[in-house]
Amino acid sequence: MVLLVRFNKRILLALLLLLSVGSFCLTRQLRTTTSTGYQIRPQFPPLVYIPDYQSGVKVRASASVLIEAKSGTVLFADNAETRRAPASTTKMMTAIVALEKGNLNQVIRVSRRAAQTGGSTIWLKAGDQLTLLELLEGMMLRSGNDGSMAVAEGVAGSVERFLTLMNAKAKEIGALNTNFRNPHGLRAPSHYTTALDLALIARYGLENPRFAELVSEKVGILEWANVDKAIEIKNTNKLLWYLEGADGVKTGTTNEAGHCLVASATRDGKKLIAVVLNSNDRWNDCARLLEYGFNNFEIITIAAKEQPVTDVRIKHGRPAQVKLYPRRDLIAVVRKEQQAGIESRVRVFEGRLKAPVKAGQPLGKISYLYEGKVVDEVDLITNQTVKYRWW
Repeated sequence: MVLLVRFNKRILLALLLLLSVGSFCLTRQLRTTTSTGYQIRPQFPPLVYIPDYQSGVKVRASASVLIEAKSGTVLFADNAETRRAPASTTKMMTAIVALEKGNLNQVIRVSRRAAQTGGSTIWLKAGDQLTLLELLEGMMLRSGNDGSMAVAEGVAGSVERFLTLMNAKAKEIGALNTNFRNPHGLRAPSHYTTALDLALIARYGLENPRFAELVSEKVGILEWANVDKAIEIKNTNKLLWYLEGADGVKTGTTNEAGHCLVASATRDGKKLIAVVLNSNDRWNDCARLLEYGFNNFEIITIAAKEQPVTDVRIKHGRPAQVKLYPRRDLIAVVRKEQQAGIESRVRVFEGRLKAPVKAGQPLGKISYLYEGKVVDEVDLITNQTVKYRWW
């Protein structure tokens, strides 16, 4: 009996140790920058989380996230970094790779393997010929799995080579908890992503005008290149019809993944992206998230990369004075009632203000602060080379 009690105590102590280590690791994922709750995810890409990002709106999904598209600021997150099956939201990456690596006018011959792909289809048959653009429309609007396979084979020569491109692109974007095993999203071992990764993928894709155009189309006409055939297809994203400003992005459904949706909307120049995975109410979940974002947050441009922030004199420089620009846009996203807490700060590196200076060389920083604490900052650079003046 004594031995049993001692043994149980050892198990209890071990469990407590594991729980404390796990808790420590979780708290290390986000670094608090102010006492009021702005946080930074230090992993690539660094992301700002607004205070109380886990509250404010109720959704039914197993995992969800809401981000501001331009800055990537996280406005709401629930299980956003938990790996889950993505279903057809996978096709966002398929489209991104195809648009970057393929020729939209290329005529692709549909293989037997592509034509036999199950699930949602655009009714392709082996030997059919369509341009890459037509196949992308069928893939992104009607969610054609057969079209996804034809795209992969046509762009990369094989599905396997295309998957290499997809996974490499995911890492480049910063979707580090994502792994693709097919271009369509049907169930496959080790085919996974997260709500946050899908938001980052959508954010990247929407910066491409062709991608943005594709995912905002409500209705399209598919035309075959080798026969006199055309069919009308409708976008599976119902939000495009009834949510103000809705302009994307992609639905997904499988038994494993449940009902999924990546949705974007733009109002008054503000673009938000919402993701819900395994939701029994995906349309209303995404609508609630997007409305919450538009109604409760203000987006403040602290500095725009095309606008100079300050002038500095360069010792022995030719020219003697240059303008400093932010390396990228610096944007603060803040709850409307907390706008007064945001301020900006410019620092110039006095020790570097001497010739020669290379274009793009950091000569200072511009930051934004919330209640006196730095939240985010960006380098200030010169866009021109400054030579040494000998006289």
